[in-house]
Amino acid sequence: MTPIARLQLTALDCPDPDALAEFYRRITGWPVGHRSDQWVQLDSGGGATLAFQRAPDHQPPPWPDPDGAQQLHLDFLVDDLDAGEAAVLDIGARKAAFQPSPARFRVYLDPAGHPFCLVIDDG
Repeated sequence: MTPIARLQLTALDCPDPDALAEFYRRITGWPVGHRSDQWVQLDSGGGATLAFQRAPDHQPPPWPDPDGAQQLHLDFLVDDLDAGEAAVLDIGARKAAFQPSPARFRVYLDPAGHPFCLVIDDG
């Protein structure tokens, strides 16, 4: 099948694009590639990346809430869930109260309230 397009990036709304970009920069190791007062984009070095768009009235999605839309979440592979957890908590993540499968993946909330997961890379 011939693709119609290639994914360029995933943009997250947030009240402070610089702060959220720094949070995800520390997770991924990707440097900031573009910055304006409304937008910060990381440089993944090739392929899709992450961007952060200023939304002063941003309301984070509920987790979990069967009546509310999660909207999206990001998964990051890690070799060690406990070490990954310590690292993301240290840079400002909050661990979600509900953990559906904590031996395989764990759910966190970024500083703007977006859910994301650390997933064990078991090959």
